[in-house]
Formats: sequence, C-alpha cells, structure tokens
Amino acid sequence: MNRYLPLILASVLLNGLAQILLKQGMRTVGSFSLTLESLFALGGKVAQNPHVLLGFACYGVSILVWLIVLSRVDVSFAYPLLSVAYIVVVLAGRTFFGETISLARWAGVLVICLGVFLITRSG
Repeated sequence: MNRYLPLILASVLLNGLAQILLKQGMRTVGSFSLTLESLFALGGKVAQNPHVLLGFACYGVSILVWLIVLSRVDVSFAYPLLSVAYIVVVLAGRTFFGETISLARWAGVLVICLGVFLITRSG
C-alpha cells in the first residue's frame, strides 16, 4: 500500500491547495451575511473570482485522483492520510496569510503527524 503514497499525497495536496485558493478568493470577495439579497450578489462575485474557480478545479482533480486511490488501496489505510491536508493548510495559512498558530495548534499538528506516521508503518 505504501507504493500508492505518492498518489494519496497528490490528492491530499490538491485538496489543501483548493482550501488555500478558496480562502484567497473569499478574502478578495469579502465577508457577507446570510440574507437572500446578499447571497445573490455573493454568487456573482464568487462565480467570477479566479481563485475560487481554480480552487474548485483543484477539488475536482483531487476527487478524480482520490477515486483512483480508493480503487487500489484499503480505505482504512487511505482515509486517515487525508489528515495530512490539515498540516499543509496550517503551514500555508501561516505562510501566505500570516495567521498566528498557537502552541496548542502546533501540538495538534504534531499529533496528526505522529498518527500519519503510524498509519503508513502499518500498511
């Protein structure tokens, strides 16, 4: 199963990249309220935002790659590896958006890394 790690990681990284692109897109769109009027206006802005559209495309490719993974690997091995996206997104949030990451959050990332390591050793 470990021979499929590159394919799994490709799907996971595309998923993480999608999150970063969607975040950037929504930073440019701005915050909004959940009213009927604002949702129509928001829909137009979102539909024209290149970051959001590219984020959706990354999700689409990620899903296709994930389907290939699921056709070849035990889901009990592959699915927990999706948590690698949490690590990628935390690091990208800090790097690209200047987000502050608390010690508790870093500890959580470390626990996730340990869990991913244990899962890959069991495959």
